[in-house]
Amino acid sequence: MSTKEKVLSALENADGNYISGAVLAETLGISRNSVWKAVNSLREDGFKIDSLRNNGYRLADERSFVYPQRLQKYLSSRYLGKQVYCFKEIDSTNNYAKKLAHENAPHGTTVIAESQTAGKGRMGRNFNSPAGTGLYMSVILKMPLKAETAQLITSCAAVSVAQATDALCPAESKIKWVNDIFINDRKICGILTEASISFETGMLDFAVVGMGINVYSVKNAFDSQLLETASSIEDECGIVIDRSQLCAEILSCFEKNLGLLENRRFIDEYRKRSCTVGNYVMVTKGNSQRHAYAFDIDDSACLMVRYDDGSEEALNSGEARIIKL
Repeated sequence: MSTKEKVLSALENADGNYISGAVLAETLGISRNSVWKAVNSLREDGFKIDSLRNNGYRLADERSFVYPQRLQKYLSSRYLGKQVYCFKEIDSTNNYAKKLAHENAPHGTTVIAESQTAGKGRMGRNFNSPAGTGLYMSVILKMPLKAETAQLITSCAAVSVAQATDALCPAESKIKWVNDIFINDRKICGILTEASISFETGMLDFAVVGMGINVYSVKNAFDSQLLETASSIEDECGIVIDRSQLCAEILSCFEKNLGLLENRRFIDEYRKRSCTVGNYVMVTKGNSQRHAYAFDIDDSACLMVRYDDGSEEALNSGEARIIKL
């Protein structure tokens, strides 16, 4: 562990209380000058560290980005998040996670970034990922799943994010089929799953589940057009939550729900949280669009729709945009 990491760990363990430079130096077996240099280096990395004469230093801001020492403080999952890579900026957490998966990274390895320059959304869209507002994370899954079961991973992740969000703030998170989390009719999270399936066995090689959650206010980070549909936990609930705690809660819920993939017991909650069912939607598949009524979600997490001609279909791909009447 580097001097900087040692100082960060000591400040984290102080739980927001001041700890003097002299105590840090003596405890860590380094000089006070080394403490000072480490604190300044941490500040350059983006950590908010208060200093007060005769009191010392403390980690000051719960908006600090996610880093391993703080994440481990909250983490209760057995596998997910036990190996973690944190970046101040990256092109895409999914891209990096896929690279790690090909290099035999273990199940549960998690990649987290403060910002993304090329965040990925569904249907080839970009995912806006500015610094200081969100939690951008990707989890590597290596589980012995058949392809048809692996298709449920995105729905399972959506339930997990909704549960974690509701556990930490006064919200009633809803799920827009198939992968978006909404609070007060505003999108606060998007999920993208990319997978490798063995053609020989029909089994999952690995999946990378990317989750982008808008945690802090985005009013000054998003343009006016995006703000018509997107928001954040802070903007909708009026509270500030610790991103490390939210990340740990998501990983815990996700690990628990992954254990329900085979028996599909999480689908009931996915169905209950749906904000798509009971609405008219515009179904987009490729270049075609059709008007339909969304009337249910089946046990494979497919959206059941009824078209204007009376025909019905179970959608397992494409997009269903809610039509506001």
